[in-house]
Amino acid sequence: MFDKKSNAIVDGPSRAAARAMLRATGMDDKNFEGPIVAVFNTWTNMGPCNMDLDKLAVPVRAGIRAAGGTPVDFNSIAVSDGITMGSEGMRASLMSREVIADSIELAVKGHSLDGVIILVACDKTIPAAGMALARMNIPGVVLYGGSIMPGNHRGKDLSVQDVFEAVGACAAGIIDEAELKEIEKAACPGAGACGGQFTANSMAMAMTFLGLSPMGANDIPAINDNKNTSAYIAGQTVVDCVMKNRLPRDMITQKSLKNAAIALSATAASTNAILHLLAIASEAGIRDFDIDVFDEISRSTPVIGDLKPGGKYMAYDLYAAGGSALIGKRLVDDGRIYDQPTVTGKSLFTEIKDCKELTDQKVVRHFSDPVKSRGGYGILYGDLAPEGCVVKLAGHGALYFQGSARVFESEEDCFKEVQNNGIKKGDVVIIRNEGPCGGPGMREMLGVTAALVGQNLADHVALITDGRFSGASYGFVIGHVAPEAAKGGPLAFVKDGDIITIDVEARTINIDADLKSRVSDWAPPKPKYTTGAYAKFAKLVGSASKGAVTSFPFEN
Repeated sequence: MFDKKSNAIVDGPSRAAARAMLRATGMDDKNFEGPIVAVFNTWTNMGPCNMDLDKLAVPVRAGIRAAGGTPVDFNSIAVSDGITMGSEGMRASLMSREVIADSIELAVKGHSLDGVIILVACDKTIPAAGMALARMNIPGVVLYGGSIMPGNHRGKDLSVQDVFEAVGACAAGIIDEAELKEIEKAACPGAGACGGQFTANSMAMAMTFLGLSPMGANDIPAINDNKNTSAYIAGQTVVDCVMKNRLPRDMITQKSLKNAAIALSATAASTNAILHLLAIASEAGIRDFDIDVFDEISRSTPVIGDLKPGGKYMAYDLYAAGGSALIGKRLVDDGRIYDQPTVTGKSLFTEIKDCKELTDQKVVRHFSDPVKSRGGYGILYGDLAPEGCVVKLAGHGALYFQGSARVFESEEDCFKEVQNNGIKKGDVVIIRNEGPCGGPGMREMLGVTAALVGQNLADHVALITDGRFSGASYGFVIGHVAPEAAKGGPLAFVKDGDIITIDVEARTINIDADLKSRVSDWAPPKPKYTTGAYAKFAKLVGSASKGAVTSFPFEN
């Protein structure tokens, strides 16, 4: 007999009232005998990423019923990073990760359910699912709604990244407003999450290599005919996990976390993945997986996936070429990852063995002929980041930069200067007070980075922030600086004109200035919010170097 947690609400004479209410929903004695499984959805039609998840739930429920389970539906919020980017609303993005994880926990544990399948799409919904499963350790599966198909403008495939870059190009006079409008209209043709190896697709791949998603399921684009079949099987899979007591912490281990980090490094994935994998590790109580692991992995794992934002191809192209299994096959053949259990009951290597590679595909190379000789990110320490920071290396080969500081107190101030063509070659742009607490919410800086790309400055300036970067960002960009400025971190004391030196090989980020002499003149900035969810997050959130979580996983 499986561990029937739902007996707490359906078994015995004392539960008659609960059963009476459940009968009103259509349940009967047979439903009470089998597993009751949450179909936890992050559906919303506020943007393309999640707007088809309500449809995807239909075959998921059918699969659960076919396997002998009873599906029950819940829904949570989702905050679109692409829509809120550059606005005050972007502060809600990282906060939503915590709210979604909490919602899953409260819905599932509050009703003593036997298992859960979590339907995800936009950036923060995916790590939230992994965090909740790690925290609860209740049988569960993560199913990604899939990537959007490419847009097209004048014969060139587009993603939303191209729109952000076109904004910068328009400001610089490289294109006119009419062409910007054409790109805007063409970039997003329908349902699905942003189409490069940005945060959503990065974290979808991470779920696969963590073993929380069936191999190949997350690769299928949102509107592909195979999506419903995959969703049906995923519904069956979650019931199998319940019946065989297959638990998330069987999958989430130090080795599987490393597998995920290695796969992401090999595809020059989003730096947000570092924040999110640290958060998942934290929720699972895994203490020996920290920020330095990512530097070690990146140095030893060349980039073999030629994917946007720094490469040529998009998520659909990776799916057609062979998907995550093809990335996995390259990693297995080169002896780079560990065999680990997965939600399907098969080992990761067994799942990878079935990979079918498209003849003459050019999306995934071999390690003997990589896109880049080292992975897509690095971890730096020094005068400006005693607890560490993350440098993104996708799209450029530079490992050293020295320049003069241009200091901005917010993303908006910096973006205005970029749009006025006020940033010059050699500048080190500092955007501070955008950290987890100080922001609050650790906003992403895609508007700024994309505008710099659009003005052909990506390889000629550096950008440093205690905020984050979108998975679509590229250039010499450094985020997650810890401690953050609002907590008195060194970034708070930088002044215009200070000379900053960034050395990725040496793992250092230093400044030619006596920052200690400036401390006495500094006072913490006043909180931007004093009530509500934003204030609560600012009060509770931990350091970016530990995943910026709010759940105190190591406090007990």
